[in-house]
Amino acid sequence: MSIPKRYRKFKEDYPETAKAYEDLGNAVHNAGPLDEKTRALIKIAVSAGARLQGGLHSHVRKALKSGVTTDEINHAILLSLPTIGLPSMMAALSWAEDIFEENK
Repeated sequence: MSIPKRYRKFKEDYPETAKAYEDLGNAVHNAGPLDEKTRALIKIAVSAGARLQGGLHSHVRKALKSGVTTDEINHAILLSLPTIGLPSMMAALSWAEDIFEENK
């Protein structure tokens, strides 16, 4: 999995802030009982709902790396339809497909 160029630059320019951000991410992952797969699917759903293309790309890459299937990812996004609407859900599906294609 490649780390986006912008994030690499952020880490170079602001190493203490980047470390604090990464530490926060680790802390929230370890704060409760959810397993890795469930956390990955939740992060995909949050990214879809917030219309965060870069976030969705990143979380789909991480989910696939941790064993989440494309069907599970698509289902998580599909579940957002009644809440976020068809255009937003369709955008999220296309963003996930970007990563699926990247991994073929």
